Amino acid sequence: MSQSFTHPKRRPRLSPSVAAGLLLGLSLSLTAAVAETVSPPPPAHVDPGVRAVLSTGTTVTGEPIRYPSGAPARITAMEITLQPGQQTGWHTHPVPLFGYILEGELTVDYGPKGQRIYRKGDGLAEAMNEAHNGRNAGQNPVKILAVFVGMEGMPDSAPASPPAR
Repeated sequence: MSQSFTHPKRRPRLSPSVAAGLLLGLSLSLTAAVAETVSPPPPAHVDPGVRAVLSTGTTVTGEPIRYPSGAPARITAMEITLQPGQQTGWHTHPVPLFGYILEGELTVDYGPKGQRIYRKGDGLAEAMNEAHNGRNAGQNPVKILAVFVGMEGMPDSAPASPPAR
């Protein structure tokens, strides 16, 4: 009797190109399945945790913002606290200054350009070459984050006389 014998564990072999095609198909189907179940993060402009504080090319009194040149740049950030009744004194800034009110309320006198009140959460591009005086007219301390965009060897503030009214 004649029998044909086949090896019980023997499987047909796939050609390398067929095997590569199967692996590629499996990879693509898994990628598509994952993409359907994972939603992408929302864009930054939709994120409720982001708030634009300030975007401007001029100071609060309308001066164009001009950056100093001629020496290495220097950014200086300070936290300034004014107690009730305390004032900054009349001064100017020869460099751009971004201010952010961390706590309280600050009243700034710009002479003939009037007064402005800044409250917690307000950001401002402070007047540069115009004399001004900040004061705390409230009952609680005022805290200000002041970020000066200057250069080495140049002061961030300079004393000034009160302007004529």
